[in-house]
Amino acid sequence: MNNQSIIADYYSKHRGEILAFVLLRLQNIDEAEDLVQEVFLRLLNGQRPINETTLPNLVYTLCRNLITDWYRHHSIRQDVEHRLYSTTATADSAESVLSVREINEQLERGLARVPKECRELYRLHIYGAMPISDICRTTGQPYKAVEYRLGMARKQVRNQLRHII
Repeated sequence: MNNQSIIADYYSKHRGEILAFVLLRLQNIDEAEDLVQEVFLRLLNGQRPINETTLPNLVYTLCRNLITDWYRHHSIRQDVEHRLYSTTATADSAESVLSVREINEQLERGLARVPKECRELYRLHIYGAMPISDICRTTGQPYKAVEYRLGMARKQVRNQLRHII
């Protein structure tokens, strides 16, 4: 059996079980369904050989990692929204625009310290809203290389933004 048939068979038999696993942790049916779909899309797009023995562990590992990413993203988004709301609720609109402009300038300063190839990938990911798999297809770079370079860029930008926020 090839990878696609193994994954499709596992999906049809265990989708409900995996959805329940994710739903228990996210408490949001729409987000849980999206996450389960993302797990199987990643498996189908992956180039690694898969067999029936290792697939369940791989699926649950991907689920746990994506759930962790979801919570990390969710908490950062809430923190940013809270900070933006608390500053814009008390500030004039001109001051709010200025602070957004200043944050953007700091972001660009942080990106200036990142190597050029990392900077371009970061811009595609953040400004272009491209997932890593699309960036790989667009640039022709391996998935792990793009993931590593994005991590380097994120770390540098995070360090730069910590000083102003």
